[in-house]
Amino acid sequence: MEALLARWLVRYRHLWLFLALSLTAWMGVGAKNLWFDNDYRIFFREDDPQLVANERLQNEFTRTDNLSFILAPANGDVFTRENLAAVEWLTTEAWKLPRSIRVDSLSNFQNTQASGDDLSTNDLIRDARSYSDAQLAEKKRTALSEPLLVNALVSKTGHVTAVSVKLELPQHRGVPDETTPEVMFAARDLYARFEQNYPQFKTYLTGLIPVNQGFNELAQRDSVTLVPIMFVIVVLLLVLFLRSLSAALVTVVIIALSLVMAIGFTGWVGYHLNQINVSAPTIILTLAISDSVHLLLTYLEGLGQGRSRAQAMERSLSVNLMPVFFTNFTTAIGFAGLNYSDSPPFREMGNVAAFGVIGTMFLAFTVLPAVMMWLPVRIKPGMGEDAHWKIIDDICEFALRHRRRLMWGTLALVAVTASFIPRNELNDDTVAYFAKGLDIRESMDFVEENLTGIDTLSYELRSGETSGISDPLFLKKVEAFAEWYRQQPGVAHISSFTTVIKRLNKNMHGDDPAFYRIPDDRDLTAQYILLYELSLPQGLDVNDLVNFDKSSLRFSVSIHNLKSQGLIDLEAQAQAWLKAHAPEIATPGSSPSLMFAHIGQNNINSMVDGAFVSILLISATMIIALRSVLFGALSIIPNLLPSVMAFGLWGMFSGEVNLAVAAVFNVSSGIVIDDTIHFLSKYLRARRKDGKTPEDAVRYSFATTGSALFVNTAVLVLGFLVLTVSDFTANATLGMMTALCIAVALLFDLLFLPALLTRFDNLTPKRP
Repeated sequence: MEALLARWLVRYRHLWLFLALSLTAWMGVGAKNLWFDNDYRIFFREDDPQLVANERLQNEFTRTDNLSFILAPANGDVFTRENLAAVEWLTTEAWKLPRSIRVDSLSNFQNTQASGDDLSTNDLIRDARSYSDAQLAEKKRTALSEPLLVNALVSKTGHVTAVSVKLELPQHRGVPDETTPEVMFAARDLYARFEQNYPQFKTYLTGLIPVNQGFNELAQRDSVTLVPIMFVIVVLLLVLFLRSLSAALVTVVIIALSLVMAIGFTGWVGYHLNQINVSAPTIILTLAISDSVHLLLTYLEGLGQGRSRAQAMERSLSVNLMPVFFTNFTTAIGFAGLNYSDSPPFREMGNVAAFGVIGTMFLAFTVLPAVMMWLPVRIKPGMGEDAHWKIIDDICEFALRHRRRLMWGTLALVAVTASFIPRNELNDDTVAYFAKGLDIRESMDFVEENLTGIDTLSYELRSGETSGISDPLFLKKVEAFAEWYRQQPGVAHISSFTTVIKRLNKNMHGDDPAFYRIPDDRDLTAQYILLYELSLPQGLDVNDLVNFDKSSLRFSVSIHNLKSQGLIDLEAQAQAWLKAHAPEIATPGSSPSLMFAHIGQNNINSMVDGAFVSILLISATMIIALRSVLFGALSIIPNLLPSVMAFGLWGMFSGEVNLAVAAVFNVSSGIVIDDTIHFLSKYLRARRKDGKTPEDAVRYSFATTGSALFVNTAVLVLGFLVLTVSDFTANATLGMMTALCIAVALLFDLLFLPALLTRFDNLTPKRP
C-alpha cells in the first residue's frame, strides 16, 4: 500500500501540486477576516462564572474601564503650587479624552463642609498657584487624612499622585475594537504634552485600557518578530545539515505554504488574533521541518546511490509515509487536547496548530515531491549518507553496551526529579504577564511600589430593598467588613461609601471627630446622602459606589503583591467572614485579577482531563501504527517520562508556573512522540522485514534516523526557545518548558529506548 501510494504521488505529482496550491490559495483568503482582539475577556468563556460576576458588577455601577496618569514630581512633594497646578491642568485636559465619563484627582476631589444645616462640596484644589504656604499645608493635611484619597489618588507620604479617567467603551465581544487604540492614542498625546509642559514630573500610564492595549501590541509584535526569527534559524540549520540549497529551498516553500494555510484557517473559522494563538504559526513552522527533513534525506540518499529522481522520491515516500503520517497525526491529537482548556485562546491555538500540522503533512506529500524533483541537485556518490554522523554510531554502541545501567539509572533520575514536582506552584500574576522593561510593566511596578495595589477585589453588597443603603444596620455590617479587610496583610486601600457617610456625619456635627461613624438614624442618613448628591457637580455623582435604586453598594479593595493563589485564598477568607458575620449581604468577589487567578487553576484541572484523553488516543494510534500492543505500550514510556522529568526540573530551579503551563503537556506529548515513531518504525522494519536481532535493529534505527532526530530536535528546541523572547510571559514560559520536554525526550529516545527495546523485545519471537 505504501509503495502504491508513493508511486501514485510521484506519477501524478503535477496534478497534486496544482490541487495543493489551489487549496492553499483558497485557505489563504481567510486571512482577510483576521484582526487583533485586545480585550482581556477573550481569556474566558462567555459563561465563565467569574466573568459573569464581574460583568454584572460593571453593569450595576459605573464601569471600571479606566486609565490613570501616575505623576511623580522630582522634588518628592506633590503639594507645591507648581505641582498642584500641573494636576489641575491634567485633570481639565483628561475630561477631553475620547469616551471619558469621569475624571478623579486631588484637584477635583469633592471636599465636604457644613454650615448649619447646609452641606457644600468644593474641589479640594482650585487655583493652586494663588495658595499661601499655610493654605498648601492645610490642603496637604486634608488630603493625607482622607481615606478615599490615600493609597488611591495620592501616596500616604504625598510624593506621588494619580489622575484617574473612567471611560465608557463599547462592550461587544467578537468585533474589532477601534475605541481602545483611539483612546490610547489620545492618552499618549496628552501624556507627551503634560511632560513637555511640566518636565518636573516623571509620568506613567496604567489602568485597564493600557493593559488591554498592551496585550494587543504584544500580540502584534510577536506576529512580526517570532516567525522571521525562526525562518532565519531554519534556513541556516537546513543549509548546514542538508548541504543542499535546493533541499533547503523546498523546505522553506513547505513552511511558507503551511503558514498560509494555518493563518487562513484561523480567519475562516472566525478566530481573532490574540496573545496566545498568535504563537501557533511559529509552532507550525517548527514542526514543518521534521516531515521535510526525513523525506529529503532519504531522497538525497537515493540519488547518491544512482537511482533516478522518480525512483529516489518513490523510495523516500514509501519508507516515510507511515511514520510521517502517524507523527503528524499524534502531534495533531496532542494539540487537539487543548480543547479541554478553560481558556478560549488556548483552544484556538490548539486547533490552529492541529490543522497546521495536518496541512503540513499534506503539503509535504504533494508539493515537496513535485518541487524537489524540478529543482536542480548536484548528484554525487554517497549523497544523503554524508548526513550520518559518526557520533551517532558512538552513542548507539554506548547505549547498547550500558543498556542495563542506563535504563535503571534513567528511571532513578526520573524518580529524583519527579520528587520536585510538588514544588511547582501556580503563581499567576497579572503584572508578570508583561516582561520587565515594557512601559506598561514599568508603570504597574511603580504603582505597586509607590501608590496602591494593582490587584483588586470588588463586591456588590446588597441591602435587599430600594434605598436600603440608608439602613444603619446594613451600613454597619459593610463597615465591619471594611474593618476586617483593613486588618488583612497586603491590603492597600478600601473604597466604600461608608467612608463618605462617616465623613458627612462628622461634617454635620461641626467636624467633631467623635461623630466620624455611621449614624444610628436611617432618615438622617438618607438626608445626608440626598444633600451630598445635590451638591456634587456633573460627572462626579455617586454611581461609581452606589447603584441606581440605592439598594446596593460597590465595595472595592486594592491589594499589594498577591499572586493568584493568595488572591483566591483572601477572597475565600472574606466569604467565610461574611458567612459568619453578615450572611445576608454576602456576595462573591469579582475583578479581572480574580478572574485570571481562577482561570489559571481551572485551566490546570481541565487540562488534566485533556492530557488523559490525549494519552489514550495517542496510545491507541501507536498500537495501530506499530501493529503491536507491546511496542505501542513501550512507545508511551519514553514520551511520558520526559514531561515528568521536565516538570521536576522546573520545580527544582524555578517552581513558579502560570496560565500557559497547563498546556505544556498536551503541546509536548504529541511532539516528542514523533522521534519515537521514526525510531520504532525503522526498528520494526529491521526486525520484521530483515530479521535482524534487537541489537542490530537498534543499530539500524540509529543509522537511518539518528542524525535526523538530532536536527529535528535542534530545530524544535530552537523554535520553542524563540517563543521565550516574547514579552508576553505566558508564551515565554510555554516555549521554555516545551523546549525542555523536547530536549529531554531526545535523550530518552537515544539512551533509554534502546535499553527498553532490547530488554522486552527479547521476550517476543523474531519475525522472519
